[in-house]
Amino acid sequence: MPRRSKAQDLLDFEIQFYEKLLTAYPDFLDALLPLGHAYTRRGLYEKGLQVDLRLIKLQERDPLAWYNLACSYSLLGRVEDAVEAVRRSLELGYSDLRSLQRDPDLANLRRSPHFRQLLGSMASAPASQAPSCPPGECADSPGPSP
Repeated sequence: MPRRSKAQDLLDFEIQFYEKLLTAYPDFLDALLPLGHAYTRRGLYEKGLQVDLRLIKLQERDPLAWYNLACSYSLLGRVEDAVEAVRRSLELGYSDLRSLQRDPDLANLRRSPHFRQLLGSMASAPASQAPSCPPGECADSPGPSP
């Protein structure tokens, strides 16, 4: 039996902690967000997607929530769903095109001609029409999604 690393043990503890917290407080954003990220780091992409879908219901106008949903869809190979989630994120103000082009969670998405077309239309839009992130939300990449 392969030996587990301390990092794996800590990640499993983190997941269990947030899952238990959410049994008492099912819509607690400060638990849902890190749980989604932990699921993704653990490779539990379907569970991460379920968390992202819950977050979208709670924060339907949050561009970062839609970005994270796009990441989950991309990790699961659901490219067209990912394109639509990115489109919605951009409509709501997400503007960190660099993250869209480099985030490893979006690797499947970047192969899509629809995604490249969407990015092209964003890059060619006048600055006054290009969406911008709410203050502080685009400063750093959101990393892996839940």
